[in-house]
Amino acid sequence: MFSNLAEKLQDTFRRLKGKGKLSEKDVDAAMREIRLALLEADVNFKVVKDFVNSVRDRAIGQEVMSSLTPGQQVVKIVNEELTSLMGENLSTLSGSGKGPTRVMMVGLQGSGKTTTAVKLASHLHREGKTPYLVAADIYRPGAVKQLEVLSESIGAKCYSDLEADPVEICREGLKMADREGSDVVIFDTAGRLHIDEEMMSEIGSIKAEIKPDEVLLVVDAMTGQDAVNAAASFNEAVGLSGVILTKLDGDTRGGAALSVRKVTGCPIKFVGVGEKIDALEPFYPDRMASRILGMGDVLSLIDKAEAAVDQDKAREMEKKLRQQQFTLEDFKDQMVQLRSMGSLDDIMNMLPEGAGIPKEVKQMSLNEKSLKRVEAIIGSMTREERYNPAILNSSRRRRIARGSGTTVQDVNRLLNQFNQMQKMFKQMNAAGKKGMAKKMKKMKKRFPF
Repeated sequence: MFSNLAEKLQDTFRRLKGKGKLSEKDVDAAMREIRLALLEADVNFKVVKDFVNSVRDRAIGQEVMSSLTPGQQVVKIVNEELTSLMGENLSTLSGSGKGPTRVMMVGLQGSGKTTTAVKLASHLHREGKTPYLVAADIYRPGAVKQLEVLSESIGAKCYSDLEADPVEICREGLKMADREGSDVVIFDTAGRLHIDEEMMSEIGSIKAEIKPDEVLLVVDAMTGQDAVNAAASFNEAVGLSGVILTKLDGDTRGGAALSVRKVTGCPIKFVGVGEKIDALEPFYPDRMASRILGMGDVLSLIDKAEAAVDQDKAREMEKKLRQQQFTLEDFKDQMVQLRSMGSLDDIMNMLPEGAGIPKEVKQMSLNEKSLKRVEAIIGSMTREERYNPAILNSSRRRRIARGSGTTVQDVNRLLNQFNQMQKMFKQMNAAGKKGMAKKMKKMKKRFPF
């Protein structure tokens, strides 16, 4: 997510931070690099122009030129402008004053609209809501069945009627949701391969019938400016209250996320960050801006950890760490829990630069294939070897490699990563609260905002 843009912006700011004082020439050179990085990220050219001009005007002002840390002040300005560009604050769903909240999902075919409707229902269910889904896409083959199956997988009810027209389906679905006592109704409307008058007319009729509290456009972030153009067209035709960007985990450019708010005036409310049903997250502009600039996103990391980590196991692990009894068995369990939080790349991107994570740990891969390899290697060890890896000489390592169907190099790599994690935990344990306070103070100097 935003990997190319983040890398280029961070390189630019590293050069700025190396200067004790900035001149207008330095600022202009940095602005050229930022402009190019944003254009390569497929950000709308008008948005880029306004953004760069705004940053430049502030960067050559008194607050930067007279600062003792001008490079950091420029980063602070870019952070604030990026946050403003993407919408300032979290935009939540509007509630209904009477009856269930009605959420109407619209979008083109292929954007992931039906799956996103269920992901939204799953997200709302975790928040204590009782969502109800209505299958109003009767044109795409399999769309109704897909919604029914996915709804069942999360324990949500779904209304469908293949004999009725979409407006009638939505009307009856709303009545059923009300009778069932649901507090949120999500309408999955039909999409098309392209925007046409017939589709807009149908969406307009449904909107007039159900009077939705939210009209959310689902767009594929990987389509770049096409996503922004689609958002502008839908907003003009039917009026949107928000946007959901899908496949943001696969978009290394991120231009749609940085453009859609400015072009349409509609906030990004959620982002899809994976294929699993629970891979939908609220969109926090300030957190995303921090991640792009290499400052991490510790708050989102905490949210993920609270959702994924077993609290009893966490307390047990804390006790083991304090007593320095972290074993290879514990290492395997921790990798499984980390995997449930998403890819390790995403987790590492949420940590600020300079967080002190060893290189060997950062380079670990936690895809399903590598996780099975780790489990196979540790499973091929005896109990004594798992609890005391110091006894693993070359002959034992060769035996483990044969038993797990891996190589001695794989076994050595795993043991090296385990040793690095042990060292990291020992350092954290030894430092205690005093050491942690020093590290936080140091990081605050790096990022004073």
